[in-house]
This record gives sequence, structure tokens and C-alpha cells, in this order.
Amino acid sequence: MAQERTGADILIETLSDLGVEVVFGYPGGAVLPIYDAIFKQDRIRHILVRQEGGAAHAAEGYARSTGKPGVVLVTSGPGATNAVTGITDALMDSIPMVVITGQVPTALIGSDAFQECDTVGITRHCTKQNYLVKDPAELEGVIREAFRIATTGRPGPVLIDLPKDVQVAATAANTPRTSIGYQPQTEPDPKLIESAVEMIAAAQRPIFYTGGGIINAGPQASMSLRELVKLTGAPVTSTLMGLGALPASSPLWLGMLGMHGTYEANMAMNKADLIICLGARFDDRVTGRLDAFAPHARKIHVDIDRSSINKIVSAELGIVADCDRAIAAMIATWKARGHRAADLTRWFEQIDQWRGKRSLDFPKSTKEIMPQLAIRRLWEATKHRAPIISTEVGQHQMWAAQHFGFESPNKWLTSGGLGTMGYGLPAAIGAQIGNPDALVIDIAGEASIMMNIQEMSTATQYELPVKVFILNNEYMGMVRQWQDLTYQGRHSHSYSEALPDFVKLAEAYGWKGMRIDQPDALDDGISEMLAYKGPVMVDCRVAKLANCFPMIPSGAAHTEMILQANEVSGEMDDEAKALV
Repeated sequence: MAQERTGADILIETLSDLGVEVVFGYPGGAVLPIYDAIFKQDRIRHILVRQEGGAAHAAEGYARSTGKPGVVLVTSGPGATNAVTGITDALMDSIPMVVITGQVPTALIGSDAFQECDTVGITRHCTKQNYLVKDPAELEGVIREAFRIATTGRPGPVLIDLPKDVQVAATAANTPRTSIGYQPQTEPDPKLIESAVEMIAAAQRPIFYTGGGIINAGPQASMSLRELVKLTGAPVTSTLMGLGALPASSPLWLGMLGMHGTYEANMAMNKADLIICLGARFDDRVTGRLDAFAPHARKIHVDIDRSSINKIVSAELGIVADCDRAIAAMIATWKARGHRAADLTRWFEQIDQWRGKRSLDFPKSTKEIMPQLAIRRLWEATKHRAPIISTEVGQHQMWAAQHFGFESPNKWLTSGGLGTMGYGLPAAIGAQIGNPDALVIDIAGEASIMMNIQEMSTATQYELPVKVFILNNEYMGMVRQWQDLTYQGRHSHSYSEALPDFVKLAEAYGWKGMRIDQPDALDDGISEMLAYKGPVMVDCRVAKLANCFPMIPSGAAHTEMILQANEVSGEMDDEAKALV
């Protein structure tokens, strides 16, 4: 006869059986039975954050850097609502995460009980699936199904809402879950792969447009991409979330595309005759003005999410499949048909002309630290260690994407779709938990870092040697830049007043605090930060009014980029037009 177990014990035992090693959470009345079960075991490590939003972002950082699902445990009411931003962030960026929320006892649901909220209703549109479990016999089946849904197909967050009485109720029963019809298509249609290969072989101006789907498909997908790119000889660009899938040092790498992408990447997308989209979704930051996006190109779109294909941009060929399997199938078909890389000499001659614009160049100064220089010096000092880089959101995020070269996947953690200020520090903490021997650096802004500054205490408690490198310009920099460009310089509430002394703040939390305020002190300061074995916060005082260029203004086309010289690029020369 099966032994009776409480719902809390079923939860912990099932998580352990599924290979969960770490849970990020914060206790409260509605989850105390689960926390008592955690206290009695040593298989799962619990990381106590300082606010539930930090738990969700830490779980994201853990998942993004390790490839394992992140797990969050929070209480009912405000515990659940505090986690909603991180849950939505995970949905938009396709991060596998399972969130367990406490709930008031089933008899009190709907009575406006203390710390009650409709968690299932609130999270219905920001999760792949959510559950309210009212019977402990159903719990194990729900947990296993939740992990399957979170980690397969297009990854994302799944939430389990667990009433307190279900946590304490004992049962010997285990009701298995029947399939809910979730069967993501992972294998590509061979005929569609054949068509894609023939289109690539025939193209004169092809470009691979790669996204976070390649990262999510696992390390092998990035290796397969490199082989396919080598076979075809075509150039590659990437979304913000896809950085690292192809080494930034590759001669075929054009840099990031989109609103703050490179001139060569955006112009190549505009003038290409074939775009091969792998694991990206044609979001608005990439396409610019839709009616002017890639007007001469046929499009192949490979995505595991069927709903993404033809959602924003129509594709001549849509392939629903896991990126790794689709790319592997393309490689096999390419080789089987005996294709060789086409002569793309004229295409690369034009690309080299666009590269000649040196769109990532920036003004030099001997009196103040240019933020782009700070990122480049940080990259030079750390690239041999393959650091994991997280960011907050704003100018510093885009500068990091532009000037920090990523050679491998799972090293770049940022909030792309939702653009969540306050993401970077807890994400760095999650990454450090999952990669204890790695160098983890949060590149931050002085405004964004304040959003979840309390998580410094978490790093202190668990002796995590995370480094926070603040580009401090005393402005909400991206807001100020937009106000200068589109609101005639009316800086409405974009100045960061009453900032703390970050050095003293770091010391108050038991960190090492540092300040760098002169260009000639930059390299020594970075070296000092890296040499310290514990957590470090660096207040790097950068030029206050530096802008993040290149930039495609809102509603503009790829051919209307603003470059560093504040000049609109306009259309290309006659030679470029002749290629069309």
C-alpha cells in the first residue's frame, strides 16, 4: 500500500525527481507548509531573495545561463503579483520557468481573504499554462506536466497555484495527467527543408537573421549554425536575444540588427534577396517601418512557435520546427545535394562598403569617460574568461550589445521583449548560482540598478562574487535621448536626482565599492574589480549626454538610420541600387 504524503512533500519530492537543484523564493503564510518541507530535506537548495520580483528574474538568469528550467516559490497575494513582471518577461523572451505560488485555503477562495488574489486569472495571459490544484492526488501529475510544457516547444513560464490546505492534506493516491493536447512540432518537414536549401543555393544576396530560438534550442544549435554558415558563405546578423549564437569574431558576422543595430546589418537586411530567419519573430525593434522592411527579399522563417510564422511579416516559406533540428536537416540536405557556396563576392563588396561607415564609432574624449569606451575596455579585460554578462535596460544595455563581443551562447542575459529595468542584478545572481566558477558581470545604469537594488543582500548572504559595473550618467539615459530627439529637449523627469553614493551603499551591504571617474583610470579600475574575489559595485562616471547610436527612429525604415554624426543615412549609392 502506498504511503501517504502531504501536498508539500509531494511537491518537493517531485521537483527533486525532475532534477531541480535550486529554487528561488520568499516565504509567506500561504507557503509555510512547503517551506517546512524544504527545511526537512537537503536535495534542493533554496535561495532567499529580498523581493519576489527578484526571485523571478534570478530564475530567468539561472535558466538562460544553464539551459535548465528556473523554479520560483512565492506566497499568495502580493507574493504572486510581485512575480508577475518576471513571469511576463520570461514569456516574451522564451525562458523556461516554473512558478509555484501559495494560495489561501480552497474554502476561502473568492472570499477576499487575507492575501488572496486571483493568481490564475492574473497570470492567464503571461504564462504558457497555469493551474489551480485543489486535490493533492493531482499534484505530482500537474508538476510533471508543467515542467514538460515549460521546457519543450517554445520555452516559457508555467504557474502552479497551490492552496494551503492542499499543501497540508495527505494522500496515497497519485492521479496521472492525461495529455492536454500539447504536442509541439520539433521535426521539420523534409520537403520544406529541401525547398529552403534550394532557395539558399540560388540566392545572390542571402542573409541569416538569427534569434534567441537558436540559444534556446541548446548549444548544439549554435554549433550547427556555424557549420551551415560556413557551408553557404552567407553573412549573419542577430537579434538582441540571439547574440553569441555565432562568434562575434567571425568575418561573416555583421553585428546586431534593428533599432540600435549596425549600419551594415540593417542595410544588408534591406537589400538582401533572401532572408533566412532562424528562431526570431520579426518584432518591431527589428523591422522598423513594416512597409519598408526588406522590400526585395524572399523570406524563409524557421520557428518552433507556429503562431509566429506570418504573424508580422509574410514568409514565402514557413517551417515549424526546433531550430537545431531544422538547421541540422538543412546541413544534411545541402551536403546530399552537393551544393557549394555561391559566389557572393559582389554582395560582400557592398557589405564592406557599409562596414566602412564604422557605425559603432563614437566621439573620443580625454576629459570624460565615454560609455562605449568603458564597455570596450571591460570586454578587452575579460574576453579571455568568457564572462556571463547580464544587463539592466536602457542605453547601457544597447552599448553592451554593440560593443561587447560574444563568442558563445548562454553568456548574454538581458530583458529583450519586455525591457524590464531591474532585471540585471537578480539575473546575475541566478547565473552565478548556476555557474559558481564563472565570472558574472551585470552591466547596469544608475537608474535601472535602483529597481532591484535590494538583491545586493542576496549576493552577500550566499557569498556570490557578482560584479556590478554601473555606467552612471545621472540620467534615465534612453528616456533623455528620446526626449532630445523627439521632444525638443524637454527633459521631463528623466534626471536621476537624489542618487545614493554607490560606493558607500556597496560597503553597507558588505561589498567592495569603487568609483572610476577619469578615462586614464579605467583600465586599472577594471583590473581592481576583477581581482577582488567577492562582490563588487563599480560606479563608473561616464559622459552625461552621450547618445546611443546608430539608431532607427520610431516609425522609420532601415535606410533612415541616424549615425553617430547625427546624420540621417538616406538611400545608398548607385552601385548599391544596381544590386537590387
